Amino acid sequence: MKITTVLLRLVQFALLTILFAFIYAASSAPLAPFMPPMSSAEPGPIPSPLDFLLVSGVQAFVVMVLLLSSRWSGWKLALATGFAYYGVTTVMAQIEAWYFLSNLTLPPGLLPRMFVTGLATAFIFIPIAVLALWKVRKPKTVTVEEDTRMPIKQWAWKLAILAPVYLLLYFGAGYFIAWQNPELQAFYHGTNPANFFIAMVNNWHNDPYLFLFQIGRSMLWVLFAMPVVRMTRGNAWTKAICVGLLLGIPMNIGHIMANPLIPAASVRFSHMIETSSSTFIFGLVIAWLLHRRHYSLADLFGIRPVGSIHQGKIQTAS
Repeated sequence: MKITTVLLRLVQFALLTILFAFIYAASSAPLAPFMPPMSSAEPGPIPSPLDFLLVSGVQAFVVMVLLLSSRWSGWKLALATGFAYYGVTTVMAQIEAWYFLSNLTLPPGLLPRMFVTGLATAFIFIPIAVLALWKVRKPKTVTVEEDTRMPIKQWAWKLAILAPVYLLLYFGAGYFIAWQNPELQAFYHGTNPANFFIAMVNNWHNDPYLFLFQIGRSMLWVLFAMPVVRMTRGNAWTKAICVGLLLGIPMNIGHIMANPLIPAASVRFSHMIETSSSTFIFGLVIAWLLHRRHYSLADLFGIRPVGSIHQGKIQTAS
């Protein structure tokens, strides 16, 4: 990469970080009257306002990676990325907050407003980022992509695999990472069972709907990940890293900042490690299974006899 390109990207990153910080702060200001007092929250590891600047920089970086890795451009790129980003950072985060915090610390009237404020970063910041990165025109070179079309049966069995994979990642990270923190147990009024399997049995007896809820969330993860799977150019690993970054980072990096809804810093940190690791891995699995059609288990796992011809069709990117 040329030094001029590197300098250009650094300038774009700095400007987009400042822009994100401004848009996020402005859109979040109406939430202040509905939030508990900030004095009740423990500060994070980075002093304010540097923590807010870091969060803004990480968000801008992830968006830049998604946009620069895309073979799409213009409004198609802006809307697809905005949809994916809004789904991950707002819809997925707030429906889980509703499920777990509504009976604990969630103030009345806050949740609907959070769904509205999330629109600004997704559908104002991202279109401006598309312009700033000059992703407004179709690329001059035509890329060749693998066939992403799949028959309904293949969609069905792949989605049937993804649901239990997500349950395993979600509950596994929840137990082995988050639930090992005594402060987190106290925050949710829970106890630490003897082992993972007993914890699952307890979850089933105490809240059987949680499993159905998380299966639904696994399908929503897929819905919001698919625009990135489709638009990212390159091989399966490139798509997987982009999807993993989208699912794992933007929704969770905010835990480094003080938050009166989750006052204890250690609880926020445990949640950050828990959810960023599990959703990043789930993003890799989504991209692996859904980035193209597979013709056999050998094809799925990349096992092909020497001299065999891949049966897939090649599709020219639009």
